[in-house]
Amino acid sequence: MAALASAFAQEEHPSARTSLSLQVASDPAPEKCRRIEATHSVFGITTMHRTFNDDFNEHPLSRGKWIPHYAGGAAWPDARYWGGDGSDFKRKTAWNGEQQIYVDPRYAGRGTTPLGLDPFKVSNGILSIVASRTPPELKNVLFDNEYISGILTTQSVFAQKYGYFEIRAKIPVGIGVWPAFWMLADDGGWPPEIDILEGRGQRPGTMVMTTHWRNPETGLVNSCGFDFVVPTASSEFHDYGALWQRDRITYYIDRKPVADIAVPPGYDDPAYMIVNLAMGAKNFQGVGFVSAESPATVAFEIDRISAFQIDP
Repeated sequence: MAALASAFAQEEHPSARTSLSLQVASDPAPEKCRRIEATHSVFGITTMHRTFNDDFNEHPLSRGKWIPHYAGGAAWPDARYWGGDGSDFKRKTAWNGEQQIYVDPRYAGRGTTPLGLDPFKVSNGILSIVASRTPPELKNVLFDNEYISGILTTQSVFAQKYGYFEIRAKIPVGIGVWPAFWMLADDGGWPPEIDILEGRGQRPGTMVMTTHWRNPETGLVNSCGFDFVVPTASSEFHDYGALWQRDRITYYIDRKPVADIAVPPGYDDPAYMIVNLAMGAKNFQGVGFVSAESPATVAFEIDRISAFQIDP
């Protein structure tokens, strides 16, 4: 389905809110991101209606809301997503130094027969994206990656320009553990990128929210964001969100604004959502490469992912 500026409505769930109001700073948005402190006194209210919701009361691949890999262009044959040499290209971000491969029950690795690996577990309305060490007998067929894990994206299924995007989750910890909830342009371009949540696995309770864009004059990628400490992030569910308006992007923890920035250049197209649990990073501080001390199995627990569009 083509990306829509005003996204199509998803079916409702009785436990999920279909409308939402959020505080947003009403003074001019800064070109460089800033923290919004509790003493900030200039706020307005933005009202929204829900356009996407998953409470994870069933397997995330059962109803076509999510895709378990990065999507590609028209020149990428559909069969390449499911197996064969080179099929790992859409199942990790090698530039990051990641040491996992994203799998799902249909994925065959180097072969042609599905391996039946499922990193997505659902219990009592909680989705767990589970990363685990690759079984030795599957190491070669899974391109010698140290871990198998999972990713879910809404690329080509759901995309929206402007609005509020939120995850309710626990942030897992450990050496090499890198959970994330983020957004990219549905047209496949990069940047823009909105990182609503990235966990630093070696720094329990610490997560980062970041905006990325390309400077049109220099062509260089710029980034601006902040780390936040949520002491119970790994043991309790919290809400992490971003409100994308015409003039600013505001980040929220438990629906309280914590940072904002004027919308940078290049934020012109609808964006889709991504949630994943990577293992290993060469550039992202506080994660590091996996080691003998990394957990054999670790889960990114997610209670809900929602999107809202701003009311006219």
